[in-house]
Amino acid sequence: MAAAQYKTFSDFYAFYLTEHSNQTARRLHFTGSSLALACVLFAAIKGLWWYLPLALLLGYGFAWVGHFFFEKNRPATFKHPFYSFMGDWRMWWEMLSGRLAF
Repeated sequence: MAAAQYKTFSDFYAFYLTEHSNQTARRLHFTGSSLALACVLFAAIKGLWWYLPLALLLGYGFAWVGHFFFEKNRPATFKHPFYSFMGDWRMWWEMLSGRLAF
């Protein structure tokens, strides 16, 4: 079956949230994204650019553990990498700001 095509990010994000309904998986996403952000900031401030691959490993590693072991689904990154990346950060912000349950 072909992957669904989303015309807008808003359409995709509605789907994205259904793929992140498990609280533990959302928490893993939040943790991985936060660690990835810390690595990127540290790399930029200290000029230690080898932290960038670590950011990817931490960000996606935590998220994928959440998908494979708690959500029991495939990450949207595999079919919708750009929208999924945007969704990760929107969900992170919504969790941080209290608009989405942590």
